[in-house]
Amino acid sequence: MSGSTPFLLGTRRFAPMFATQFFGAFNDNIFKYALLMVFTYGWIPKGDISVSTLNNVAALLFILPFFIFSATAGQIADRYERSNLIQWLKIGEIVVMCIATVGFMVGNIWLLLFALFMMGAQSAIFGPIKYAILPDILEETELMTGNAIFQSGTSLAILLGMVIGGIVISLSAGNMWWICLTLIGVAILGFVSSRMILKQKIADPNLKVNWNVFATSWQIVKFSYGLPLIFLVLLGNSWYWFYGATVITQIPQMTAQYLHGNENVSSLILTFFSIGVVIGSALCKKLSGEHVNIKMVPYGAVGLTLFALYLAWALAQLPTFQGELFNITQVFAQGIGFYHVFAAVTLLGISGGFYIVPLYAMMQAKAPISHRARVVAANNIFNAIFMVLAAIFSIIVLSSLNLSLAHLFVITAILSAMITIVLLIALRRRLSSGES
Repeated sequence: MSGSTPFLLGTRRFAPMFATQFFGAFNDNIFKYALLMVFTYGWIPKGDISVSTLNNVAALLFILPFFIFSATAGQIADRYERSNLIQWLKIGEIVVMCIATVGFMVGNIWLLLFALFMMGAQSAIFGPIKYAILPDILEETELMTGNAIFQSGTSLAILLGMVIGGIVISLSAGNMWWICLTLIGVAILGFVSSRMILKQKIADPNLKVNWNVFATSWQIVKFSYGLPLIFLVLLGNSWYWFYGATVITQIPQMTAQYLHGNENVSSLILTFFSIGVVIGSALCKKLSGEHVNIKMVPYGAVGLTLFALYLAWALAQLPTFQGELFNITQVFAQGIGFYHVFAAVTLLGISGGFYIVPLYAMMQAKAPISHRARVVAANNIFNAIFMVLAAIFSIIVLSSLNLSLAHLFVITAILSAMITIVLLIALRRRLSSGES
């Protein structure tokens, strides 16, 4: 395997895995964002449930399977051949999108939420496989580049998924066939790309899978706790997902409430954030070099605090609007206040790229080879816990305490400062002691 990294996307060992991951993240976000749109803008009756509560419940339902299934998924990924597992998962995605199609066509919120939960389960099982494969198909000097490309591709998939989800819902004028055909079509593309992934060596062919998901989850958490450096990296990753879930889930409501924008404006805001992550991921690789290190993580942590405060300030400066919601053209004509919001969201994305890429590369580089998928599974469990906590946290702040979105962003920024300072000090101490 060559040590040269610029042409990874042109290699058979990397390109099909990248494409499969891309289509999976793309479809996840088309579906999730289409749901947010139909909830926020009333395309499907929601009864007496508030938009804020429904959006956060949806976020929780997608994340909950990561807590339930990740540990067993990690064992499966270490026990069986991974390319074959991915193909079966992609078939499962097609089935789930057919269930979602029925939910959209009959306008049944509960069937759509069930499909969202099942999509989360499919993604939870896929997670340990995809990140455990990277260190097998890449050299250590390629891990920073591979993770940067993976993260950039994922961010681009999230961006395009949200944009396409919003556009299809907006242009369909209530005809749900278009979103349904889009979801099933992308799922089929993901299956096709999965068929081209090279066969992988089984990491632990003698492993006996424990199908008790709760016992397995506890065992894998205990195992990761016994690896202090890995444990700190997992906590750092999970804080990023708490932070991201808190901010991203609120963007449709923020757009409608503060910017007085329609669903296309909401997609625009997410575009700025995703472009920021792509830029941050690319810059992180360029500034960090080839070898795995965390020197860009503190810059990302500082940005996640400062620019959340900047976003809260920018929102507080906006006047109250009345009348019909703004479209994209009208939003750009509203003045400098809106541009502050765009800048803050983009800078948050750049900071996120600086923060997360090195931590994912370190997790893969430092995890024991025989337990790599299970370490990724532990990471997903912690991510799920933190993201569920983010949904509960947002519901408490916005619904129980009746605070504004600007307040939520300020509180999240302060928490981020405190938590990342403690984590980075502990992480640097472990690294300076030469721990692997």
